[in-house]
Amino acid sequence: MILGVEVTGLRVAKVLVEPGDRVVAGQPLVELDRRTLEVQARQAEASLLQARASAELAASQAKRGESLLAQNLISTSNFDELQANQSRAAAQVVVAEAARDEAALRLGFATLRAPDAGVIAVRRVQPGQIVTAGNELLRLIRRGRLEWRAEIAERDIGRLKIGAKVVLRAPDGESVAGVVRAVSPGVDPQTRTGTLFADLPAPGPLRAGMFVEGRLQVGTADVMAVPRESVVFRDGYSYLFVLGDGGVVSQRRVDTGGVQGDFIELRSGLKSAEKVVVRGAGFLSDGDVVKVVELNMQEQAAS
Repeated sequence: MILGVEVTGLRVAKVLVEPGDRVVAGQPLVELDRRTLEVQARQAEASLLQARASAELAASQAKRGESLLAQNLISTSNFDELQANQSRAAAQVVVAEAARDEAALRLGFATLRAPDAGVIAVRRVQPGQIVTAGNELLRLIRRGRLEWRAEIAERDIGRLKIGAKVVLRAPDGESVAGVVRAVSPGVDPQTRTGTLFADLPAPGPLRAGMFVEGRLQVGTADVMAVPRESVVFRDGYSYLFVLGDGGVVSQRRVDTGGVQGDFIELRSGLKSAEKVVVRGAGFLSDGDVVKVVELNMQEQAAS
């Protein structure tokens, strides 16, 4: 939340918070010089008292005029004028009350208060500064929660669902969970991407302004996958070394897909019953002879 004041031309008297401070709803954050607003409030109160006195006088004159009219001591036109004066005086009281309320409201604006609990993220105000209505003075992270905004390719926008789970990886490697809150209804014509908004109820080590990558599940499918270390990238293509008879391996080009953890999807190029080299594949050439050994997790691989 960007926080500012609703008055212009006043000087900042005190700044009561620093970045990183936790605040509660209603807590004073910035105090402006109140003297000008206090004078205006007193003037408005005095004007209201004056208007009420005039209204009481006009009401008294109208009541007396009614008695005189009954005795034919004044004309009807004079009585009508007394009633009009009473109505004008009553209207002036209403105007004065509104001016009094406006002055009190402006006086309240002299103290910027936290609209919600949270953490102060940014401070852009100093004591002695002259403020302008609408300018950013502070920035508040509401309830200490963050939002992840991700640029999503146009081909994937339609696959995203509200409520989908998101997993972000912080710079220190820690995983942070989130939930998709909204997806932009349109796509940027320049970048051909849309924006995803995900709430992070427990952001952990993440901080506002960080760049982090995240993953989210848009569907499930049964696919063939091999360990990432078994795939060798040469000349811009992906290869596996497939075990043949007599321990001879052959280099085979394959089409790879998405990566999940330590495994990579194979779209084509390998049958499920075939065995591939996992460790040391980058040191092999087509036709090399290897010895098969058993690895941990009961995986078979060539070494």
